[in-house]
Amino acid sequence: MQLHPALAATAAAILVLASATARSQTAPDGYPVRAVTIVVPFAAGGNTDVKTRLVARQLAQILGQPVIVDNKPGASGNIGMEFVSRAAADGYTIAMGSFGPLAVNPWIYPKLNFDPKTFVPIILLEKSPLVLVTPADKPYRSVADVVTAAKDRPGQLNIANAGPGGAHHLSAELFEAAAGLDMIGVPFKGGGPAATALLSGQVDLMFEQTGAAAPSIQARKIRALGVTSAQRLAMLPDVPTFAESGFPQVTVSNWMGYVAPKGTPPEIVTRLNKAFAKAMEHPEVRERIVSQGNEFGGGSSQEFAAFIDSEAAKWGRLVKERGIRRD
Repeated sequence: MQLHPALAATAAAILVLASATARSQTAPDGYPVRAVTIVVPFAAGGNTDVKTRLVARQLAQILGQPVIVDNKPGASGNIGMEFVSRAAADGYTIAMGSFGPLAVNPWIYPKLNFDPKTFVPIILLEKSPLVLVTPADKPYRSVADVVTAAKDRPGQLNIANAGPGGAHHLSAELFEAAAGLDMIGVPFKGGGPAATALLSGQVDLMFEQTGAAAPSIQARKIRALGVTSAQRLAMLPDVPTFAESGFPQVTVSNWMGYVAPKGTPPEIVTRLNKAFAKAMEHPEVRERIVSQGNEFGGGSSQEFAAFIDSEAAKWGRLVKERGIRRD
């Protein structure tokens, strides 16, 4: 039986529409069909880059497609994050998001060309607590000693940081606010120069990444006074937390995790969350994280989203209270 031409055309249109709808509904099941790019908004060779490349190797095997790491450094991570914010929301371009670009930079930069709230969180990779350290020849042996000295000599103790707005700097600002102290912040162009100044005794104190500080602590060149983690660290079991020292507000992590552009389909986010979780469990990746005194991440996309929201609120309050800005 032949259909009337008009009916035949209508039927053909319905079939095309149904086929397109089916493809759109099933497309995520075939994801990925080509290479996935992870944008690292910092320079190659740094801690963020190294960890991303370790994870990427495992992720490529799990997804069955190449995973490319693309470094786009500049403006404390803002350039790379802006690039990803403008990428297609198809799961093929994602970012290594972190403490600065997602929770701090919106508050300290006069203008950002992206909205951190629009990213779709995938999974948290790690939390990196810091440790307050002092040169071994300084008299401070506890957080309480620092508080006493700073109150006895306001505006005289100095504390190094790796530049305004970073975890080193904000940890010091948070400590000063919590303890009611007035210390002199000394900014350096990066954590390396700040640590060198600490080792040479040019500065009194510094909040340093635990993994970076550990060798000098073990060599007794510097002394650890307190860690910013919620619990004591296995790497530094004898060093109390700031909560134990009376300052629970000073809980800080220089964290990082993966995010996707706004509008990325939930099915793809779920697929990536599971793939990243599996990649992170690889012994080489896990060892790299925990051997540096860091806390292993994981969890759902929703849990990572809630964590980012809480971090943004926390640092937004501090930035406003302390009048911290970057030009």
